[in-house]
Amino acid sequence: MAERDEELIGDMARAGIDPEVTRAALAFDAVLQRWRRRVRTRELGHRALSELGLPLDLAQLDVMIAIHAPTNEFGDDPAEETMVSTVAQRLNIDPSRASRIVSDLIARGFAERAASQADARRTIVALTPSGLAIVEAVRRYKFLLLGGFLSDWTVEERETLLPLLERFSHWSETGATADEADLENRIGRLRDDLAQKLAAL
Repeated sequence: MAERDEELIGDMARAGIDPEVTRAALAFDAVLQRWRRRVRTRELGHRALSELGLPLDLAQLDVMIAIHAPTNEFGDDPAEETMVSTVAQRLNIDPSRASRIVSDLIARGFAERAASQADARRTIVALTPSGLAIVEAVRRYKFLLLGGFLSDWTVEERETLLPLLERFSHWSETGATADEADLENRIGRLRDDLAQKLAAL
């Protein structure tokens, strides 16, 4: 396995990426892949639902949180009304899926439909008092855990991590690099090389 990494490091060096940068990227990627696998299983979400005794699945909880729209996750636009299409956009899911989940939450008494104050022809969705209580409890649960973990960090560690995490998050959303044309050329060469190798097999 280490030999494969060294081969990769050599390839990246020939592409103009410093070997130490590639080694750092390999270590960073390993952490991210482990994190991704844990996030995919939604361990924290499952744990919250179980320990709080909530009769919901994670998709329903996600929609309830999207209806509530905490500022730290979705920004702060107090004038914006929440419709089913808003929920779909916030969660990046299909509108029909958002509509089905919202309808289920309404049937269970956790959400409700109402007329828009801005346009009576529009229907908005909101949490009922029981839905709001659930979302608030889940958020308190999450920040009890996360706050407890970060309490062991120094101020400097927290202040260092957040801007770097935001910077990485921006890159992961856009994939932007300093020289897009050069990257496109390198990817083109990689694609051609792969096609040649596969054709030779």
